[in-house]
Amino acid sequence: MSTNTVDVVLIGGGVMSATLGTLIKQVRPDWTIEVFESRSEVATESSNGWNNAGTGHAALCELNYMPEGKDGSLSPDKAININEQFQLSREWWSTLVERGILGDPSSFINPTPHMTFVRGEDNVDYLRRRYEILKTEPLFSDMEFSDDPEKIAEWVPLVIDRRAKSEVVAATRSESGTDVDFGALTRQLFSYLESAGAKLNMSTEVQKLKRKSDGTWDVHVRNRTGFGPTTTNAKFVFVGAGGGALPLLQSSGIPEIKGFGGFPISGKFLKTTNPEIVEQHNAKVYGKAAVGAPPMSVPHLDTRVIDGEKSILFGPYAGFSPNFLKKGSWWDLPGSIRPHNLGPMVKVGLTEFSLEKYLVSELLASRDKQMQTLREYLPSARTEDWEMVNAGQRVQVMKKDPEKGGILQFGTEVITGAEGSIAGLLGASPGASTAVHAMLGVLKTCFPDEYSSEWEQVFKEQVPALGQGLNGRPEAAKVSLERTTRVLQLSLDAPTATDSGSAAVEA
Repeated sequence: MSTNTVDVVLIGGGVMSATLGTLIKQVRPDWTIEVFESRSEVATESSNGWNNAGTGHAALCELNYMPEGKDGSLSPDKAININEQFQLSREWWSTLVERGILGDPSSFINPTPHMTFVRGEDNVDYLRRRYEILKTEPLFSDMEFSDDPEKIAEWVPLVIDRRAKSEVVAATRSESGTDVDFGALTRQLFSYLESAGAKLNMSTEVQKLKRKSDGTWDVHVRNRTGFGPTTTNAKFVFVGAGGGALPLLQSSGIPEIKGFGGFPISGKFLKTTNPEIVEQHNAKVYGKAAVGAPPMSVPHLDTRVIDGEKSILFGPYAGFSPNFLKKGSWWDLPGSIRPHNLGPMVKVGLTEFSLEKYLVSELLASRDKQMQTLREYLPSARTEDWEMVNAGQRVQVMKKDPEKGGILQFGTEVITGAEGSIAGLLGASPGASTAVHAMLGVLKTCFPDEYSSEWEQVFKEQVPALGQGLNGRPEAAKVSLERTTRVLQLSLDAPTATDSGSAAVEA
């Protein structure tokens, strides 16, 4: 068994590892980096364009980032926080475009208005109150509201076409929304990393992590094409393996992972590429989850631009598989159970009845039922125009809770341990959209001295809003939004990937 030593090992060929590796190369170009990906190419799981909704999550349209309190109160704090995080991504991507690290912006990001559409008087009242609060916030200042079907039809004609005139509806619209092909973005970042000296090991599966007495890590890997096991020794390890992160962090033995479990949920979308339909819809239209349904069930009708091809997705429709990865194993879920997480997992199973009911109903839903759900947002939808596609697996975090015993967490969680020599990411949405914020957080936590003394200033030159925020500084917000809109070509009248043919430019 051979062994070599490197500064950094990145496990998983997704957007998180690509982002972290690129950030490291900005401040320590001399560090040696090795990437291990179990598949034959990068961005095949959650980062793949067809395995996510591509929403640059900025809370412009997602109601679950601004829930209504039991007393009817609304707070914009979470929505602002999510938007601030996405602005860091926009600023960093803009810098990388300016420096030639990323290619033509339309190859990975395109202007796509973000909308929220609701039905019924109570929901219309909620959306109006949400709008009244958000429109005064600098990062949401372009938001529009209308309860006039004719106006909504100007924005998204298919949503109103053939809808009953008596139906009470309302919508908000933000032109600053985007559609992001995280697969293309990931591939470009890894292309840069390779050019900067990083080594990408494809078809190579990490089997376990073991910490040595000197504080470094032995990363035990197996080449899936038959070259046998090897060990790479690393000073720092990042586990960005999506659904595969939990078992690897468990194998590391760090105490910080104790009590964590994972609950896998499959995602499916209806998809159409019919030009007559696609050309009449240019927006991501989010609705409101049914009463009692979990946050990941929020229906949305999304314009997508992937590898230069424009389409529309509607979903998500949920399913269940014990796999932690789309191409994983049925043993993933049972194999992740440990004495320390069994209690929280059982507690979640006994209390998350709404989720369980939702999953059962989704599994039993017929094709007609699935189309009926689509027609609530697109009344004119014809069955023959839509096909069902499988998206990626999402592993929701289950963890200990001092009051409830165990909770199911809908979000992402960064785990760090062993004096900052290892970190990993668990969970799902908003995930990729906030990768820059999350990975800067990893560097700040794991390398506190270097970060505060040298790195932070370098990152601030690339991400001007870092550490300061934008929403509380209206003029800075204006400058940032104008710059990123210009550099990333996010004006709605700017050419898109479909206007200029295939724009899948690799750096």
